[in-house]
Amino acid sequence: MGTVSAIAATPLLSEFALAQVARSNAVAATQPLWLDSNENPAGVPRAAVDAVIRSAAGAWRYAYEQQVDLAAAIAAREKLTAAQIVPGVGSGDVIAAAICAFTSASLPMITASPSYDIVVNFARRLGRNVVEIPLTKEWAYPVRELAAVAQRNGGGFIYLCNPNNPTSSLTSREDINWLATHLPAHTVLFVDEAYLEFVDPARIDSAVGHVRDGLPVIVSRTYSKIFGMAGLRMGYGCASPEHADAINGFMTNIVPFPTIHAVNAVLADSSALITERRRNNQQVSGELCAWLRDRAVEFIEPHANFIMINVQRDAGLFGKEMLARGIAVGRRFPPLDHYLRVTIGTADDMRRFRKEFEGVYRA
Repeated sequence: MGTVSAIAATPLLSEFALAQVARSNAVAATQPLWLDSNENPAGVPRAAVDAVIRSAAGAWRYAYEQQVDLAAAIAAREKLTAAQIVPGVGSGDVIAAAICAFTSASLPMITASPSYDIVVNFARRLGRNVVEIPLTKEWAYPVRELAAVAQRNGGGFIYLCNPNNPTSSLTSREDINWLATHLPAHTVLFVDEAYLEFVDPARIDSAVGHVRDGLPVIVSRTYSKIFGMAGLRMGYGCASPEHADAINGFMTNIVPFPTIHAVNAVLADSSALITERRRNNQQVSGELCAWLRDRAVEFIEPHANFIMINVQRDAGLFGKEMLARGIAVGRRFPPLDHYLRVTIGTADDMRRFRKEFEGVYRA
C-alpha cells in the first residue's frame, strides 16, 4: 500500500496526515492556490522574519532561558502570573496535553459537533468517552446542554472553540460567561481561541478573564493565525497554576529557538498589526459574502479567516473539481457534508476563487 493510501485508510487522522491526503492530490494542478488550511496570506510579520534570521545561528541550543522570559512577557500581557502560562508548539500541543490531563475513563470530553475534529479524534484514540452535541441553529455551542452532560457524568472536560472551526461561527460572550460560571463540580472548561483576534472586539471578550477570576477555565491562544506564523509553531495556554502544572505534565515544553525570537519581535507592538489584519480580513471576507448573497448561495456567517459555503452537493467531490481548476479548498467536515470550508485569502486570491467557484457551482 502506498503512503497516501495508507494514510487514507487510517480512520482517525492527524492534521498532518489529512493535509498529506489533500495536498497529494494537487500534484497535477498548475500553481494551486492554497485555501485549505486557514493559513494567513499576510504571512510572517517582517520583524519576526528578521528575528528568525538573526537567531538562526543559535538554533543549536534549546531556548530554556528565553522561553521562561517569553512566558513572563505573555503573562504580563494577559494579566496573569508566569506560572499560569503554558507555552506550546502551537496551541494544539496545549489542547492535546489538557485532554490527557483532564479526561479519564470516568470523565468524558464534552463538545459540540461539528467542531475541531482533530482534538476530538485525539481523545477517542486515547480511549476516552467523547460526547458530542449538535451546534445550535445559530451555529453556536449549546452551553446549557454541555453543562448538563457534565452534571450527569459527574464532571468532564468541555471543549469549546470560539470562533468555531470549521464553521467560523461565534458563541456569544453571554453564553461563554454563563458556562464559565455554571460549571458542575469536577468540570474544566477549555476555550480554544485560535481565531479570536479576527473577531470585532465589540462582539466578544477573551475567556482569559475567567482564568483571572480563578474559575476552572483554560484558554489557548496561538501565533499561527492572525500573526501568520503557522510554520513557526507557537501557542500557549492560560490556566490556574494547578491546571497549568497538570498540563505541563504531558508536554516537553520546548518551543524552537528561532520561534521564541520571532514571537518576542511581535509581542511588544502587536495591537496595530492585529487591527490591520483583522480589518483586511473583514473587508475581503465581506466582499465574498456579498458576492455569495447576490447569487443566493447559502453560507455560514464567518467570524474568522475562513467560511463554510453550502454547495448543495458532496463537498469532497466539489473540492476535487476546484482542485482541478487550481484551487485547493478544505476537506469534508461531517456531518456538514455539503459545506465547503474555504480560507479567506488576499483580495486577488478571492477574485480567482469566485471565478472558479462559480464555474463549478453552476455546472
